Amino acid sequence: MNGARRNGPRGPAWTVVGMGLAFAAGAFAQSQGFFEFALENSEDVLRLFVQHVQLVAISSAIAVSVGVPLGILLTRGFMRRFREAILNVLGICQTVPSLAVIAIAMSYLGIGRPTAIFALVVYSLLPIVRNTVAGILDVDPVLLDAGQGMGMTPSQVLFRVELPNALYIILTGIRTSTVINVGTAAMSFLVGGGGLGDLIFTGLAMVDPGIMLAGAVPTAFLAIAMNWAFGRVERLVISKGLIKG
Repeated sequence: MNGARRNGPRGPAWTVVGMGLAFAAGAFAQSQGFFEFALENSEDVLRLFVQHVQLVAISSAIAVSVGVPLGILLTRGFMRRFREAILNVLGICQTVPSLAVIAIAMSYLGIGRPTAIFALVVYSLLPIVRNTVAGILDVDPVLLDAGQGMGMTPSQVLFRVELPNALYIILTGIRTSTVINVGTAAMSFLVGGGGLGDLIFTGLAMVDPGIMLAGAVPTAFLAIAMNWAFGRVERLVISKGLIKG
C-alpha cells in the first residue's frame, strides 16, 4: 500500500479518466478531419513518420556518442578548468530557438538532411553532457577510494565504479535530449530535411487542422513512446538502489 502511494495514484478511477481524455482527444481530432486525411494519405504520413524517426535516431546517436565522452572528459585532468565554459557555451546553444540554430546551420551547410541532423545534434548535446558530468561528480567519494584501494587503475575506476553509479543520471539526460529532439526535428522540414514537420507547417500555411494534426499527433505519439521506452530501459539496466527520488 505504501509503495503504491509513493508511485502515485492507481485504480479504476484513473483508468476511466484516461479513457475519457483519450475519447475526447479522438473526438476532437475527428472533428478537425485528422482521421479522414490520415486514412486518405496513409502512405505519405507513414513515409514522413519514417523520415522523422530516422532524423531523431541518427542525430540522437551522434549526440550520445559525442556528449557522453565529452562529459567524461570534462571531469578529467586539465579539462576540468574548461568545464564551466563549455557547459555555458552548450547552454547558450540550448537557449537559442531551434529555428535559429537550423537557420545558422543552413547558412554554412546549405539545405538538406545533413544540415538538419547537424542542427539537431547541437541542440541535443547540453542535457547529455550536463547529466554525464553531474552523474560522475555525484558518485560517492568513498566508492572511489574503495576502488583505488583495491588497486584499480583510473580507467577501471571509471568503467567499474563511476559510470555504473552515474548511469541513472546519464540515461535521464539522454532521455530528456531524445524527447526534446522529437519535437525539434519537426523544424527539419524548413531546410529540406523531411519529417512530420512537412505536414505540420503545410497545415498551418493552409489553415487546415486535419493536415496539421496528421503531423502533430504522430510526433506527440513518438515523443511519448520514446519516453516510455527509456523508462523501461532504465528499469531493466539500473539497480533499484541507484535510482534516486
